[in-house]
Amino acid sequence: MQQPQPGGFGQAPPYGGQPPYGGQPPYGGQPPYGGQAPPYAGQAPPYGGQAPYDGQGGAVMAPPQPPPGCPPGLQYLAMIDQLVVKQKVELLEAFSGFETNNKYKIFNSLGQMVYTSKEDTDCCTRQMCGPSRPFDMVVSDNQGMEVIHLNRPLRCQACCCPCCLQEMEVSSPPGTVIGTIEQQWTLIYPQFVIKDEGGNPVLKIEGPLCPISCCGDVDFKVISVQTGTEVGLITKQWSGFAKEAFTDADNFGISFPLDLDVKVKATLLGALFLIDFMFFEQKQNNNHDN
Repeated sequence: MQQPQPGGFGQAPPYGGQPPYGGQPPYGGQPPYGGQAPPYAGQAPPYGGQAPYDGQGGAVMAPPQPPPGCPPGLQYLAMIDQLVVKQKVELLEAFSGFETNNKYKIFNSLGQMVYTSKEDTDCCTRQMCGPSRPFDMVVSDNQGMEVIHLNRPLRCQACCCPCCLQEMEVSSPPGTVIGTIEQQWTLIYPQFVIKDEGGNPVLKIEGPLCPISCCGDVDFKVISVQTGTEVGLITKQWSGFAKEAFTDADNFGISFPLDLDVKVKATLLGALFLIDFMFFEQKQNNNHDN
């Protein structure tokens, strides 16, 4: 008896490792998903992102397509309303007091890493100026592309000097300013104003009377300039006695409205780093001085 053909139209079946349609894949001879291999066996996911791990066992977030008018790399921020920022513990700094470049990992609420950030300063500036130092900070996506650039100039940090207050400039892509953070002069509660790319105030940040992390979280309220209502929060999270006492590696959480402009979200992220340097970097330096 004549054996049946192995598949329709004289071709091998689609599960035997051979493509149908005359030996060529569909879609003009190219595999689907933009030429990428399917998201199995450790290959890249179908939408142009990396495999969902960072090479160190941590999950990363695959990049979505950017909406119109969104700076490259900020499309992550369009889909989320909160972030978690974790500073890397530097053993050299913890044991010797030698100030090193601050490094951070930035996660979404699912624990997926969406950005990394690293301070860019020279050794002399870090040792001489301490937490008041001017710095540039590079925020990169999971592909290593710089998506946000932060610049903090040298300013006086004492509240008795209203003429030279803290500020930070936020750029995305680097060289294109999308917002600024400016400290407001107050004698009691620390305050900042968030301005958009046109220099217009959008949000205010109000800190507590005593911004010291002592066995609990420290909250900085994010308030809408237009309505005067609280719309978000920047929280310095308590990390435990050992970490708080012997390192200046801090954990932060930040929340904001989901529909907030991604450029303003990026500027709020810059405000988080400025707050960290102003209020929570000093304690470890004081410990080593004592």
